[in-house]
Amino acid sequence: MQLRLLNILFAVLAWTIGASAASGPKMKYPGGKYYIYRYTLKDKQGSPYSIDHPSRWLTHRSIERRRRQGLSVDSTDLPVSQRYLRSIEKIAIGLARKDRKSPAEWTVIGTSRWNNTVLVRSNDTTLLNRLSELDFVKKARKVWVSPDSIDRGVVKVKAHGEWNAWDSIKGEYYGNGKEQIEMVGGHRLHSIGMKGKGMMIAVLDGGFQNADKIPAIQNANIIGVKDFVYPNSPYFYQETDHGTKVLSTMAVSEPEVLVGTAPEARYWLLRCEDQQTEQPVEEDYWAMAAEFADSVGVDIINSSLGYNEYDGDSAYYHQRDLDGETALISHTASMLARKGIILVNSAGNSGMGPWKKIAFPADANDILTVGALNQEKKNAPFSGVGPTQDGRVKPDVMALGSPAALVSGRGTIIRDMGTSFSTPIVAGLVACLWQALPGKTALEIISLVRQSGNSYQKPDNIYGFGTPNFWRAYMVGRMEVKSEEVKSEK
Repeated sequence: MQLRLLNILFAVLAWTIGASAASGPKMKYPGGKYYIYRYTLKDKQGSPYSIDHPSRWLTHRSIERRRRQGLSVDSTDLPVSQRYLRSIEKIAIGLARKDRKSPAEWTVIGTSRWNNTVLVRSNDTTLLNRLSELDFVKKARKVWVSPDSIDRGVVKVKAHGEWNAWDSIKGEYYGNGKEQIEMVGGHRLHSIGMKGKGMMIAVLDGGFQNADKIPAIQNANIIGVKDFVYPNSPYFYQETDHGTKVLSTMAVSEPEVLVGTAPEARYWLLRCEDQQTEQPVEEDYWAMAAEFADSVGVDIINSSLGYNEYDGDSAYYHQRDLDGETALISHTASMLARKGIILVNSAGNSGMGPWKKIAFPADANDILTVGALNQEKKNAPFSGVGPTQDGRVKPDVMALGSPAALVSGRGTIIRDMGTSFSTPIVAGLVACLWQALPGKTALEIISLVRQSGNSYQKPDNIYGFGTPNFWRAYMVGRMEVKSEEVKSEK
């Protein structure tokens, strides 16, 4: 036990040193001081949209996903009022022009349908405060301040075009990924052809370094990318490789090297984590990414992200806020199942720090929060624990994350630790399970995964419902389907 703990501490230290070295020299933030405010609007009056005609802003696949699960489009799905956005624009233009010598700069950088919010960025706090006084604004909050300095720029990393000789495990189909898929019974789903075909997964992360160059990931079914961080990166595929690692555990299909848990699924890569700072606006970016995923018809979201403190304000959240609703990101996450989407989110790596508990949005309702196991199937000490403030079991399930096998941004097989990597192992198999049981709703699939856990009868705050067995979940689900068919025939 002490040896394992030392190994973890050394790994964390090495990561910290590496991250510090990678950050490189700093530069002054360009353009001076800027701020972003989040404005929560009172209603959606003046919207040209109607819930009776959702095809004007949602894809057919998104609408069909709801219909299949008996879910209807509601007022939260309506876009933010165009009338209010025009009013904000008109007033901001007028205020910006007051000082002819140095007019204020401003821009609307995003909106959230589900939260009815607008993000405005400006270098003029007078303008931003004036907008908060508008009669249709219910609440205003500063969510970002430009830092004094940032990294000088992205350091481009060259990707390997082929595997190292030692990456291959001859005769083993799953290669380095054998242990992580077999630990949760996913290989048996694959054996009956359930590898995620027809399912769509969105990966919400901070970057996907070289995902466009690494052959094993180029061969994955990536159908689109989008950046929600402002300003968008000019080097989308040269940001952090965290998302590349996450994606690889699901999407790679390289027999004898690494086969992921959902190699036949389709993927959207959505960047919503700002590597330069850690501030509340990242919750807004996450919400915008989740809503986009909904609009294009995604079935599952993998989010290996979590927040509990921010730059300059370590007391922004308290553990009493872990109720699934207080944090904007958790409130948004709690809505996903009602839109017919399954969110699989990491528990967070705060288990060895002062926070210790799960991070936001791992506290959300009706999602699958995933903790990390080591190779002995014991919880990794860094894995965040539960329960939520309102007493719900968290994490939901556990999977291998100390360490997991994955592909780095350099295109090599590595083993890395974190709930970030146990999470996509589960997310990929959720896609396979749902492929096998297409008539089930998001909530029903979530329930089946929890029920399959080896601690389902006696859940706790460390392992949750335990290690899931996706084959067992499939068998139980199939029996339920047959039972329903018999009833309908009668």
